[in-house]
Amino acid sequence: MACRISELVIDCRDPQRLAAFWCDVLGFTVLETDDDGVVEIGPPEGFGGLQPTLLFSPITEPKVGKLRLHIDVNATDRDQDAELARLLAAGARPVDIGQSGQESWHVLADPEGNEFCLLRTRLS
Repeated sequence: MACRISELVIDCRDPQRLAAFWCDVLGFTVLETDDDGVVEIGPPEGFGGLQPTLLFSPITEPKVGKLRLHIDVNATDRDQDAELARLLAAGARPVDIGQSGQESWHVLADPEGNEFCLLRTRLS
């Protein structure tokens, strides 16, 4: 048996704000907030399912440079253009990391500047 990803930990300056943003993006819910300010979000069924949970861990240092790991998302109930509009309204912003403009995906950043991509394919 192989491993599977169960959690992704994201260092950030405002865990509550990022948790709220990513809950909106992914349809997740807050699962737990600990005394150290770490906020865990995940699918409504909780930890251990097919989707990993996200933990937002507070740090004081600002993000510097491009992330070495980023999240890709796909719309599930609308086309890419409609999902892009929804993500922008939720607080995402377009970012340029050197793309040509011919890509089939959109490069965005969350409220703390963490890059992620909205892919074209709609998933069910």
